[in-house]
This record gives sequence, structure tokens and C-alpha cells, in this order.
Amino acid sequence: MKHYLLAGAIGTLAGAVVATQFAGPLVAQETGKNASVYEQLDLFGNVFERVRADYVEQVDDKKLIEAAINGMLTSLDPHSSFLSAKDYEDMQTQTRGSFGGLGIEVGQEDGLVKVISPIDDTPAAEAGVKAGDFITHVNGESLMGLNLDEAVEKMRGPVGSEIKITILREGEKEPFDLTITRDVIKLTVVKTRIEGHAVVLRVTTFNDETMETLRTEMAKAIKDAGGIDKVNGFVLDLRNNPGGLLNQAIEVSDAFLDKGEIVSTRGRKPEESERWNAKPGDLAEGKPMVALINGGSASASEIVTGALQDHRRAIVVGTKSFGKGSVQTVMPVTAESAIRLTTARYYTPSGRSIQSLGIQPDIIVEQPTPKPEDEAEAENGGKPRTESKFLSSEADLRGALNNDSISDEERKQIEEEAKEVEATAKLREEDYQLAYAVDILKGLSAMDYNAKTVPETAKPANTGEDAAQGAQTQ
Repeated sequence: MKHYLLAGAIGTLAGAVVATQFAGPLVAQETGKNASVYEQLDLFGNVFERVRADYVEQVDDKKLIEAAINGMLTSLDPHSSFLSAKDYEDMQTQTRGSFGGLGIEVGQEDGLVKVISPIDDTPAAEAGVKAGDFITHVNGESLMGLNLDEAVEKMRGPVGSEIKITILREGEKEPFDLTITRDVIKLTVVKTRIEGHAVVLRVTTFNDETMETLRTEMAKAIKDAGGIDKVNGFVLDLRNNPGGLLNQAIEVSDAFLDKGEIVSTRGRKPEESERWNAKPGDLAEGKPMVALINGGSASASEIVTGALQDHRRAIVVGTKSFGKGSVQTVMPVTAESAIRLTTARYYTPSGRSIQSLGIQPDIIVEQPTPKPEDEAEAENGGKPRTESKFLSSEADLRGALNNDSISDEERKQIEEEAKEVEATAKLREEDYQLAYAVDILKGLSAMDYNAKTVPETAKPANTGEDAAQGAQTQ
């Protein structure tokens, strides 16, 4: 039976990617059932008939049965659920990268709808929605008491229509409203930029286009930088990346690894365990790498981060990732509907489970909270009180000697290097975590670091057949 593998996104998307693992049609695994199971099924049938006959209003039989199935599945864990014909079609559309919505990945925590991550360049991100926010109301209507699918349905609507959501945010004294205009969400899966001599690879999700786009955009950025010899390293930015297709996560990891395990899954039965290994070839040619993560990095992005961290291929910077380390299999049960069922857990090459623990950065770097606009304006409008320059170095002293021991070419190089340092310092105001990552690459480049020189003894990752055997016995 052919499997289409995906690394599940965290929850249900209100206009983002719900990515899980596809499987073939559901079939009966056992022919015999014990008497107690039949008794419980009889109980369900009796309750079903009682509701049909005596409920205060007439009920739709199909909706009643679907609700019962969904209740059974959602009682297992936050990621198992029933996919009606519409939900199933929506999920298949979303993995292809273009859909309508707000652009947020949401889950449920203590009965509240929690934003796992807003997607770059979407209405939600532009409106100021942040990872960790709780959505309590939609258009003034409370979401309390609704399951996740019902809450998400409240947030869906025609493209171009407005929606008002009420946000609870840690650090804010009271809830506040945001008005967002729904739009067609076209994911820009990979964006690149050059900071000094560092190439920044921003990966927003893992869909059908991710690896191909990464390869194209990376080659273009290297060319723009003047060739690989001019690049001192790569920043792989996976912040607020909610996950996506498993095969894409494996390919992205493989793009920077020459060998060894990338990820393994372990299910209920030892024989169902699977393992994926890297093939020779490193797109970054051994150049230093930094992986950036935060609490919105989940599932597929955690798989990539875990693989690069365990193989000492990248230094991980930022804050702890979300910790979504379970595998969901989408099993069609009719021609139009399916169930999404948790069937396994992910493990990093060293055997760490991602589930609930997440990926801990090698270097924890918090993103500073920006000052409120009114506070910044209060400080002289953010402008200095004088434009006069005061003494700051020897060169500022009246009559100071010139340095005539260097050539014009050397002076020009010094000035260019100074501009790069100043640019990174300015970047700290825009994105402190990214500036930190760029500084790390500068330091590794100064030491002439290359991934190929890292000894195998320094890598905690299992890379041989023993790892596969161990995965089946643990």
C-alpha cells in the first residue's frame, strides 16, 4: 500500500497548512471482536436512536455520526480528528501552497484557540498576530466550548471579507481586537537575502515546492554574493515554520548533510519503524550554518533542526521549538472523507523524541520586545537632542596624525569591513536573533571552519545500522 509521507503541522489551520501523513484506504485489521466491544457498539446504537427519536429538534443523521466519530478521535490527542468531505478537500488543496484564509496555524490549549504561528506576508502576520496569542472571540462571538474544527470554521469566509478577532496576549493587561481582511494565501515558501557575506535562507513552510525553490533561490543568492568563495556561511531561518510535508523536510536536511540518519519514526509495532538517511552532497559545500528557531517552529522544521544539530552541521540559535513530534496518517474511509490518526513519533538521529520537549537551541537568544510606539515617541521622537559630534576616537582630535602606512586599497577594504559591521549592528534593531546568527557565521568564518572537518566522535547522531536495530528495541 503506497504511503504519501508528510510531517504533520501542529493543529488545524485557519488559512494555513494542515500537513500529515497520507495512507491508503482503511481496512479491517481483525475479523473477530470480543463480546464487550459488541456490547459497547450496541450502546452507541441505542444512544444514537434515542437522540434521533427524542432530541428537542430533528437532527441530521450524517452530522450526528460524523460528530460521534470526531469525538472519539479528538479524545485521543490534539492531532487526531475526522475529516469531512470539505475538510479533506481543503487539506489536499493546502499542501499545494495556495488557498484562502488568514494565514495562521492554530491549535487548542485548555479549551482556547492558540496561535502556533502566523505565516509570513499573510493578512494575519501583517495585522500583528503573534505566535502564542489566544483567540477568544470571532466577530464578538466566544469560541469557548467549541472544538478546534468548529472554531476554525468560524474564522473561514469569502476572500476579501473582514473578520474581527479578539486576542489574549501574554504581557498585555487586557484583551484587544484585530480586524483582518481574508485573502488568498499564496505561500512564498523560501525567501533569501544577503547580510554582509552571509546568505539567509528563510523557509516558511514545507510543501511540494520547498526543496526545488530552496535549491533555485540558494543558487541565485550565492551568485549574487559573488560565488561560494565569497560566502562565509548560511542562516537557515525556520522561525514560525509550522511544518508540512515529511519528504520535503527530509530533502532539505539531506541538502546540507553528506551521510547519516536524518529522522526515524517509531509506531506501536516495532516492524512499523522507519528510518531515512542522507545521501552524499552538501549544497552549502561545508560552509558554516546557523539554524534559527522559536516557539512557532514545529514538526517538519523540528525534524530539519534536529538533524542538523545532532550531526553538528549547524549551530541552533533562538528559543525552544514547539515540540510537535507525532506522526499523523490520513486514512480515507470513504471516497470523500478520511480520518487523521496519530500513528507514530519522530526521533532525531541521536534518538531524541521531539514530542512535547521540542528542540533546545545551542544558544538561547530571545527576540527583544519592541518598545510601544508612544514610549519611543516620548523619548524625543527617537531623535538625538543635538546633531553636533563629540570626541569618540583619536581621529577626532584636532591636529591628529594621519595614518600614511596603509595603501588606498587597504584603506578602502578597512572602510568596507567597517560598513559591514555597522550594517549588522543596525540589523540588531530590526531582527536581533538574525543579527546574532550572522555574527556567529563571521566568527566561524574567521576560524576557517568547515563542516567536513568535524570529527565523527563529536557527533551524537547514530549513523549506522546499529541505530536502526536500536530503534526497534527501544
